[in-house]
Amino acid sequence: MSTRSRQGYKNALASLAARTGVPLPSLIISFAIVHETTAIVPLAGIFFGAKYLGVGERLVGFVQTETHIETASSDQPSTTEWARRKVGTWIDEGEVWAEKVGRRYGIFGYPKTPKGVKFEPTKGERESGVAGDVANAVVAYTATKVSVTRRPTPLW
Repeated sequence: MSTRSRQGYKNALASLAARTGVPLPSLIISFAIVHETTAIVPLAGIFFGAKYLGVGERLVGFVQTETHIETASSDQPSTTEWARRKVGTWIDEGEVWAEKVGRRYGIFGYPKTPKGVKFEPTKGERESGVAGDVANAVVAYTATKVSVTRRPTPLW
């Protein structure tokens, strides 16, 4: 990060602290707490719930199968088709995320990569695509992503 962009961040954060009247360390701690409770905790809870119930592979397989069905009847997709495509996009993002995290920490059946090696998502390395813990991680990522879109947005 360049010195110029770092200074820009410092100015923006100082401006936010001044505008809200709250010290910057308090804002950072508050953000960390809110982030943990609204993203990380649900992600872990949904992952272990999906793993326990065995829904990961079934749900991902269903959405991917339905997403790849072509609709020749109309140029405008129905709401259901749009939703399946959107969830399919989130599943694709989740696969990349699961691979990135899996390779970084050596989890989800991926080998740990050495530090300093740039992450390049791979396609088709696994025989069955999404499997096991990866499917549950994708389900957790997708469900968390959906819940983010459902959260009330502040009006300021």
